[in-house]
Amino acid sequence: MTDKRIIIEGGLEARVAALLEPVIEQLGYRLVRVKVSAMNGTTLQIMAERPDGSMSVEDCEAVSRGISPVLDVEDPMDRAYHLEVSSPGIDRPLVRVGDFQAWAGHLMKLEAGRLVSGRKRFRGRVVSVDDAGLRLERDAVSGEEEKVVEIPFDAIAEARLILTDDLIAASLKADKAARKAKGLPPLDDEADDADGTGEPTAH
Repeated sequence: MTDKRIIIEGGLEARVAALLEPVIEQLGYRLVRVKVSAMNGTTLQIMAERPDGSMSVEDCEAVSRGISPVLDVEDPMDRAYHLEVSSPGIDRPLVRVGDFQAWAGHLMKLEAGRLVSGRKRFRGRVVSVDDAGLRLERDAVSGEEEKVVEIPFDAIAEARLILTDDLIAASLKADKAARKAKGLPPLDDEADDADGTGEPTAH
């Protein structure tokens, strides 16, 4: 898998990611993000997907089964926790160059780790992507502000899609194509959804 993540975690989350990413890739999936939150005491959330971007409840369960023994042996967490494996969801984080290419044209919000064109927070649509970074057309500019901003990949701390009708339609179309490619029947309107959030989850 050559499309490595360019937006990665720090601290404890980075240690967990380094431990689990090779295991997840061996299982045939890609790690999207590791997040430790205070939900239910402490929750370790592992976001993953298939290379085609799809992720079913069964896939989440397969990843959970695969990484649990590694977590038990290596014990990277310093407290009791709940493990949650989920799909990236429709308003997904963008962590690979390929993510920015695949979802160009859709509204997203981006936070930089350093000042870019005098600011750190951006909202807009990706208009082009190259090896070094992306060009973002901002959706709300005032006065003399630049409408299109060039943002290097090494400046991006976090980026994620914003839920819009266009994004929902595109996500459903992509999911339908992925299921068809695997020879699976299309899902009904009520997709597999373990926790009511619109994204498959395995605990």
